[in-house]
Amino acid sequence: MSWPDEPVRVRVPATSANLGPGFDALGLALALHDEVEARITQAGVSIEVTGEGQELAGAGEKHLVLRAMRAAFGALGGGQPPGIALRCVNRIPHGRGLGSSAAAIVSGILAARALAGRRGVTGEASPGGRPGADGDEAVLALATELEGHPDNVAACIHGGLTIAWLADGAPRAVRLSPLPGIVPVAVIAPAPVSTKMARGLLPPAVPHRDAALSAGRSALLVAALTAEPGALLDATEDRLHQDYRAPAMPATSDLVRRLRKAGIPAVVSGAGPSVLALFATGGRPPGDPAPSHALGDPPPGRPREGTFPSGLPLPEGTFPSGLPSPEGTYPSGLPLPLDRLDSIVRETGIEWLISPLDVERHGASIQPASPPGPVAGGRPRHSTWNRASPARGDAAQSSPGR
Repeated sequence: MSWPDEPVRVRVPATSANLGPGFDALGLALALHDEVEARITQAGVSIEVTGEGQELAGAGEKHLVLRAMRAAFGALGGGQPPGIALRCVNRIPHGRGLGSSAAAIVSGILAARALAGRRGVTGEASPGGRPGADGDEAVLALATELEGHPDNVAACIHGGLTIAWLADGAPRAVRLSPLPGIVPVAVIAPAPVSTKMARGLLPPAVPHRDAALSAGRSALLVAALTAEPGALLDATEDRLHQDYRAPAMPATSDLVRRLRKAGIPAVVSGAGPSVLALFATGGRPPGDPAPSHALGDPPPGRPREGTFPSGLPLPEGTFPSGLPSPEGTYPSGLPLPLDRLDSIVRETGIEWLISPLDVERHGASIQPASPPGPVAGGRPRHSTWNRASPARGDAAQSSPGR
């Protein structure tokens, strides 16, 4: 059976793993996306890259998206295509702890499965653009094999908040929906750090008291993200990995310490060196029952209305540094208190790039085969906030710490 002539296009989100205490288990999908268009050709390999990783366009068979495609074609058993052409639009920074390798792997696997499915080989995406339940399991297994751990790839595939683990050597994952008022803010480091090197700093064992604290905080973090956002500061405390990695990224460690001292729940994103701050602007999932405590004062650990955790006031109607927000809100009509974070980042004297993002709630998807969207200016840039239209999501502008 012949290979299809039409290309497929895959859209995959950035992810932040660990989220503090949830080492190698928790992952959060972020609304910052890479897009890959894949086409079967008569022969050879052609790779075009726009945005991050342009220097990797000449990697040929070593390119991670192509390696993932080859692995997926092999796993499906339908043989390798005669040639492959890739067009990659990359917005996820490389080597910054935001899941760029997971995104590349998942995009390659989904693209291969979609192309193979069009020629009758099992594994074609469901009509809704998602791999389907059985497909998700197969994609997770292969993606974990290629990535080496399931936390980022699980969040990339499923979207939302994921908990991943291994059962008898096979990866498993469950997906949860964070509260609508959870707003992740990525503070992206100006230079990369090797994930392999950062993992190499971890000790073979940690004190029992640290393991016990992190286990409790990890459980609390799931509750904080899905039901009790006032607990986010306590819930993001970690003693399993962040301190051990500090020598490789002292600026990251310092920024996390500064933000947490100011009452902002902040963690190292993945293996670093970027930082993820979690803002909570209120709201409960649809249909969630009212809290059992009496109306009026909040329950223990929850801030009063109009305040950020730890009692910091919410400056409604402003976007960082006192700039007016679009219609006074971000995102989806919710106020976003970024001015304090922006001030602390600037105090470090380092050109961190601040990117407020939504939670990506749908995960990776196969899109209509139209050309991938542009990346304004190619690579992400350090720039000032756009006063006319403050940014969000894929079009995020940046605010450098000075």
